[in-house]
Amino acid sequence: MLPITPFTETAGTFVNIEGRAQSFHATVNPLADARPGWKVLRVLGSLLGIRGTEFDTIDEVRKACLGGKDVAKLLSNEIGSVPTASPAVGGIQRIADVPIYFADPLVRRSGPLQKTREARAPRALMNSKLMRELGLTAGQPVKVKQGSGEATLACALDDKLPDGCVRVAAGHASTAALGAMFGGLSVEKAPAEQAA
Repeated sequence: MLPITPFTETAGTFVNIEGRAQSFHATVNPLADARPGWKVLRVLGSLLGIRGTEFDTIDEVRKACLGGKDVAKLLSNEIGSVPTASPAVGGIQRIADVPIYFADPLVRRSGPLQKTREARAPRALMNSKLMRELGLTAGQPVKVKQGSGEATLACALDDKLPDGCVRVAAGHASTAALGAMFGGLSVEKAPAEQAA
């Protein structure tokens, strides 16, 4: 175990959800022998003879990582060439995201953030065509099964979703038993008392 400081005790840079790099400074001094992560890595790099780790300040680290680079391009999900034919996929497919306030231990433990609309419990979102096919209505409890896991969620309408897809958020206790964030799943009516 190496005594690395938390973000409150170090300077650094993060990229926000808009794709902008934002730098910050330590708000308090490191406790005892703890050191910022970049300093620990610098010492390890020096001990192992790794070139490019000889930084003396956080500004040197920032310059080496981001100096003159377009952060938006570094984070781009743009795909170069993609085959035009996709394999046929049958059944209902899961589309998942990790909502912003489920993403890390800090936001998950923030009482005020957990009271926001973005932190509400996941629902099984689907378009009206799929709802009709399954005989479901918005607000009705459904049992979602994926792999060996299952979750009982409220059904919700989202006509922006493609046919044959259900959006179920990941990163929440109510959906933790489900499998991968993408792939086949089944949806069926659930008794009302089981709704999350």
